[in-house]
Amino acid sequence: MADPARVLAAYRRRLDAEEYDRIRVLYKAHSMAEDARDIPGLLMTLTSDCVYEIVQTGHRWTGHTGAAKFYTELLGAFPDIGFSLLHIVIGPQGVWEEADVRGTWQRPWLGLQPSGRPIEFGVQIMFPWDGDAGLFGGERVFMDTQALLRTSAPVVASRSARGGGGGARGGGARVG
Repeated sequence: MADPARVLAAYRRRLDAEEYDRIRVLYKAHSMAEDARDIPGLLMTLTSDCVYEIVQTGHRWTGHTGAAKFYTELLGAFPDIGFSLLHIVIGPQGVWEEADVRGTWQRPWLGLQPSGRPIEFGVQIMFPWDGDAGLFGGERVFMDTQALLRTSAPVVASRSARGGGGGARGGGARVG
């Protein structure tokens, strides 16, 4: 549930040029570390209590340990992942971006099995700014989960469970 006082305080927050520059520079450092697959570099841009969340699925990772696990799983699943930035907004509340994501799905991710095929899906990500720490508080990821379902590998039930019949499409976790 939203905290109206917190939302109102964020709305009323003033941005000065120096803070804008700090946010922009940190976002660039974060993006460059991600492109370089530099997890320690990524963690340097995040508060120690950061939260990574995929909103549609409810998957959540907390702290630097959680953020490292998020990136290890994401980069392992899509070793050739690339983000094509479509829109970006920088303000005193943080950074919001919209991007197209492309990669080859090689390992399980979010409980779904990889197809070994190329995948493309859209994301919108909010990087909340912690002005006191001068770091991002994690990422809230909104993504096209239907693209994952369309591209995930079929899961075939064991012979005893399926009674010799067909398998099911999808994975161990509900996405979407």
